[in-house]
Amino acid sequence: MRSRLFSSTVAVALAVALGATLAAQAPQGGGGGRGAGGGRGGGFSLVPMMLETDAYADGAIVPAKYSSAGGSTMPAFKISNVPMGTVSFAVIFHDIEPPVGDPPGDVLHAMFWNVPAASNGWPEGPADGSKLPAGTVIGNNMTRKPVYMGPGAPAGPRYHHYIFEVYALNANLDIPQTASREDLFKAMAGGKVLAKAAYVGRFRGEAK
Repeated sequence: MRSRLFSSTVAVALAVALGATLAAQAPQGGGGGRGAGGGRGGGFSLVPMMLETDAYADGAIVPAKYSSAGGSTMPAFKISNVPMGTVSFAVIFHDIEPPVGDPPGDVLHAMFWNVPAASNGWPEGPADGSKLPAGTVIGNNMTRKPVYMGPGAPAGPRYHHYIFEVYALNANLDIPQTASREDLFKAMAGGKVLAKAAYVGRFRGEAK
């Protein structure tokens, strides 16, 4: 009886010790900011870069002022919590609803890059991008024009979703103003992207 009791006690003690050892060896959450996967050997770094604008709330309806019908005023954005080492930002604004092309893509409304990190964003301005920070290159949108094209979804039962995607880069991009979105993505490859943030607006035209 004593032998059996002693064996059980030893087994419990060993189990507790093993659990403590495994817990000590496991990756610790929080504090490191490494995101899913943890550690250096795998996963990815998740820097919570933030986008803010007074134009409309994230996920809200885009006011007519910023739409194609309203003159395509480019909304101002502030970028915060920018990771160390950021040199510039690249920006893509697109309508994810329409399946354009084969294979299907979407509608590119604006694209600009080499926005200086020191600017922490860009001010409100005209569609031609003339108010963008010095050094910024505004590329061609789907109409092959270097302008910001505001939301222009038709009237109907549903809203289209328009997304600003901002990439924090550790370098400027050496690509021409005529570069395509695919060219932009290729130029950002090779470990240049330090963080990404997105901001969503909804829009549909008014029924007449």
